[in-house]
Amino acid sequence: MNKSVSRDQLLSWINETGDGEEAAIPLLQKIQEHCGYIPREAMNLLVEHTKILPHKLYGIATFYAQFRLKPRGRHLIKVCHGTACHVRGADKINTSLQQSLNLSEGEETSHDNSYTVENVACLGCCSLAPVMSIDDEVHGPLSGVDVGKVLKKHSSGKTK
Repeated sequence: MNKSVSRDQLLSWINETGDGEEAAIPLLQKIQEHCGYIPREAMNLLVEHTKILPHKLYGIATFYAQFRLKPRGRHLIKVCHGTACHVRGADKINTSLQQSLNLSEGEETSHDNSYTVENVACLGCCSLAPVMSIDDEVHGPLSGVDVGKVLKKHSSGKTK
């Protein structure tokens, strides 16, 4: 889904939505829905063609968790870092994911755009701690070794 947004498309959305600060969230939502994330070029076009100041737009885009400034992989992996998961080894899940997906420090998305890893405060399955989800499927309790097995099953199309 990682597409770009054309100047004409953006101008059409601005025409529909407005060009003031109150239009920032709806415009960012339209861009993200279209592109899968909010590209820097789209942010620059918004600043150029609206009355929204650059620091305000960036502040909104980084404040709300719904917005992504980087492309996301086809599948979203959420690693729970709530208290139960943290105590039972959530960091080991992250380490195994980094190794399995060949992610460098600070990278979130695999090079083939298959997976994006995101740490979350809680997945609501404390009794299964530590857990991660791939898309909407929860896996737990996990050890570092289990992570590779779960990824292998997921990539082959098998569930749990």
